[in-house]
Amino acid sequence: MKKIFGVLLLATLIFVGCQNSDETLEPVSTDVEGFSFDRSSKQCFTMEVLEDNLLKDPALKARMASIEEQTKSFIEKGNFNRLVNGKIQIPVVFHVIYRTSSENLPLSVLQDQIDVLNEDFNMQNPNRSIIPAEFAGVEANVEIDFVIESVIRVQNSKKRSWRPDDSMKFTSSGGSDVVNPQEFLNIWVVNSMPYRGGQILGYAQFPGGSLATDGVVMGHRFVGANQRTTTHEVGHYLNLRHIWGDGGCGASDFVADTPDADGPTRGCPSYPVLECGSNNMTMNFMDYTDDPCMAMFTQGQKARMDAVFAAGGFRATMAD
Repeated sequence: MKKIFGVLLLATLIFVGCQNSDETLEPVSTDVEGFSFDRSSKQCFTMEVLEDNLLKDPALKARMASIEEQTKSFIEKGNFNRLVNGKIQIPVVFHVIYRTSSENLPLSVLQDQIDVLNEDFNMQNPNRSIIPAEFAGVEANVEIDFVIESVIRVQNSKKRSWRPDDSMKFTSSGGSDVVNPQEFLNIWVVNSMPYRGGQILGYAQFPGGSLATDGVVMGHRFVGANQRTTTHEVGHYLNLRHIWGDGGCGASDFVADTPDADGPTRGCPSYPVLECGSNNMTMNFMDYTDDPCMAMFTQGQKARMDAVFAAGGFRATMAD
């Protein structure tokens, strides 16, 4: 999509969550063990959460605008050499918050998820053969390695489900407090986040939000081998937008080498998918295609991620 910078309006995103219902979101507190759902209908509830957080934190808009200006300056200078010491290595703190033993994911499953992240951020995704020649030239090796720093386990025998309100990020509300967010990527894994017959897969906080809630939240069913929702959410955590810019044709994801798109792509479509006068990059990790049909980040997306680690970037301390 066309690259658009400047002061962000209220459409600027701060939290992103994926959900699989077309209905207006209303939280429920029912147990959903044994629940099955169709990934092809997943969608986001960004604006509702954004409006709530803008009301809670009036300074949020200005902070994000400042981050966007730093990103713009970084990209305009063309100085993408933020990897002074080679690859960036991001230590991950997992907070596994569970009610039953089946929700208490073992270390092996968490490591499987780390392995998937390392594939996707190092151009080793096993599905790369689906990338068409049209887009092969902009595929990027983001050069980030993820490693498990620690695993914190909290049993909450009373909590059957969670709302996407960050309550799981605080010990005082039965969750687990963030650990050194300027150095570690915190990932909270909860039992479930149901909404009106659907399930939220996960959500992330963009750079600029409160350090007390900085990180990614995932439903436990969507963590492990071959699961790529965490890749999508970590993309948001590193300042990437949805590939369609959360609008119709003409909306922007602030990246020059991702084609314009009319909305999210679901399922596993065959190439080409024509939208807005060009072929859609449906295999991008920041679209909504099924996990086996996600395969790439672009050079422009890499540049945005590079900017958060550069001097003055929101996550620069992670690259020290």
